[in-house]
Amino acid sequence: MFYFNPQYLFFMAPAILVMLAAQWYVNSTYRKWGQVPTRSRLTGEEVTKKMILTGGLNNLNFREIPGNLTDHYDPRKKLLSLSPAVYQGNSVASVAIAAHELGHAMQDKDQYFPLQLRSMLVPAVNIGSTLGWILIMAGLLLNFINLAWLGVFAFSGGAIFALATLPVELNASARARALLKHSGVILTHEEENGVNSVLNAAALTYIASLFTAVMQLLYWVSIVSGRSRRR
Repeated sequence: MFYFNPQYLFFMAPAILVMLAAQWYVNSTYRKWGQVPTRSRLTGEEVTKKMILTGGLNNLNFREIPGNLTDHYDPRKKLLSLSPAVYQGNSVASVAIAAHELGHAMQDKDQYFPLQLRSMLVPAVNIGSTLGWILIMAGLLLNFINLAWLGVFAFSGGAIFALATLPVELNASARARALLKHSGVILTHEEENGVNSVLNAAALTYIASLFTAVMQLLYWVSIVSGRSRRR
């Protein structure tokens, strides 16, 4: 049980390939549209200020943080953090990413239930992802199958979280498109196509994450159910 199991490749090789393909597509799309400036030439900082007013997010704080693609919104602090390339840049990609994160801030303001649900799941997922491995391994090692199944149940939190994340991210992108349109940041059809490409590429990473989480869960289900049949 603690040696390499070829069955793992059967489940995880497709997931790894999908994840790598999604990451490659995201990076290539970001590189392409990161080199295309918007007609307005506004930086991410300036665009964010403009969209905050358009979206009625007057209590929102935002800042620049180090790193690449480290952009995120923290609902606990009502704080939007943007990477240097987004904060200082004036590209189509910068605008799209800033608007997407502002979409999360708008969700928070509107008390968007899927966002609240995802936030509530975080503690349980953090515990379950660690405890699940322990219970599965202990159950298989000690031949306590019910304990192993309890571990599978705890481990399933990762897949549930990935599933809950998908509508949150898709909705944030939809809000981003509307926000960019209403604020007048995007002026040309080319810029609109670029924004859609960047946001769609980002969505693929969440789909790939869900697929990976489901395949991991199915792997452990197959291991534990196989042991159950051999009892």
